[in-house]
Amino acid sequence: MPAEFDAILKTPFGALGVRTENDVIAEIRFLPPGTQALRPKTALAERACQQLAAYLADPKAGFDLPLRAAGTEFQRSVWKAIAAIPPGRTLSYGDIARRLKSAPRAVGQACGRNPYPVAVPCHRVVAADGGLVGFANARSGYLLDTKRWLLEHERI
Repeated sequence: MPAEFDAILKTPFGALGVRTENDVIAEIRFLPPGTQALRPKTALAERACQQLAAYLADPKAGFDLPLRAAGTEFQRSVWKAIAAIPPGRTLSYGDIARRLKSAPRAVGQACGRNPYPVAVPCHRVVAADGGLVGFANARSGYLLDTKRWLLEHERI
């Protein structure tokens, strides 16, 4: 697995794999606990790791990374709405769906396809009752534990 990433940053919840393509971030992926770190291979991967580490130290640290254009127009609109949620706050899938004149399930599917988690904070989207129904296309396991950790990190 490490060969496909330009860096792997160890985190309190597992690891984050960073993949770059030319001058953009192509992907940030949650990796399970026990994944070995990988030193950044590129300057952009180093920059991404620095910003991710800054967020892990202070959830108010922002991101200024060049992200590869990805997804459908609808997915990009969901990711834009998610990126506007400040640290320490959440919105429900329904809240975002109403803003976009869509359905909560469609918002959830777009969240699950987010190629830049943490930088585009899909962990800040929760069920209408504030519950954690899933995360990154998982309903249990280390990914849901990761969402819990991120929300607690932001003191939600």
